[in-house]
Amino acid sequence: MEQLTIGTRGSRLALAQAEQVASWLRQEAPELDVRLEVISTEGDRVTSGALPSWGRGVFVRDIEAALLDGRIDLAVHSLKDVPAEMTEGLALVSVPARADAFDVLVTRDGLTLDRLPPGARVGTSSLRRAAFLRAVRPDLQCASIRGNVDTRWRKLLDQAGDYDALVLAAAGLDRLGLDVPRQPIPLDVLLPAPGQGALGLQARAGDQDTASLAGLIDHPATAAAVRAERRTLRDLESGCRLPVAAFATLLLDDGLHLSAAVASPDGERVIRREATGYRSDPEALGAAVAVDLIAAGAAGLLRLSEAVGV
Repeated sequence: MEQLTIGTRGSRLALAQAEQVASWLRQEAPELDVRLEVISTEGDRVTSGALPSWGRGVFVRDIEAALLDGRIDLAVHSLKDVPAEMTEGLALVSVPARADAFDVLVTRDGLTLDRLPPGARVGTSSLRRAAFLRAVRPDLQCASIRGNVDTRWRKLLDQAGDYDALVLAAAGLDRLGLDVPRQPIPLDVLLPAPGQGALGLQARAGDQDTASLAGLIDHPATAAAVRAERRTLRDLESGCRLPVAAFATLLLDDGLHLSAAVASPDGERVIRREATGYRSDPEALGAAVAVDLIAAGAAGLLRLSEAVGV
């Protein structure tokens, strides 16, 4: 293989992620000509409405189409945007080392979640973030906010604006080099989305040359963790319809610990389960935790979400 074309969204964060992947690949294969192709996605083109109402994969479908028709060889996604059920004809061929998976509270003056004033308006378009925040602070007003990370920060800085705080992914801030006042949100309050902080490299199924190349920057421990998380998501069959959180951490030797949670959209009910398994079989661990969540009532919360039109 002499040339590799990487497809990416055109946001500043997506480009930073794709450029990092390109840099890693050039280091591993100096003779390779790596180029980027920017692809507009539905999630970028449509800027009104809550994201969950659009269905799954709004930030990846157009890039996947470019993969399938041969315009690009490799796609770089934020893995939390990739539906748990892989599109037919495509494969997840590499997961580089994960960045910070935490969500953070961003305010103008560095407040923690418990220090936010009563009734504070928190900007987030994530159903998961809004539901789990409501579970611990039902007084908060979670207000939809769209735009790139730096755009959201500018909206927060507007003293006459609509937001007192934002909830953002720490990994996005780090990759953009944005030094803003932020406080990590504890995991017992808000677990990350499945795959959060990780990048997913996607190629056509059967394209062994691209898979082998992408495999040079794969991080097996991260790949195992996110496989467990995404299996829980897949077995819940929730996609964007239900606030689902899952986070796997590595233990000594072959151990892997998975914590997952499901919430009603209003945050009034939260179900949490956790288990320990083996890094060598992350799918079994993810499936077991999904079974526990369903037995504890997750399916009922899914039906509730559908009933209220989430």
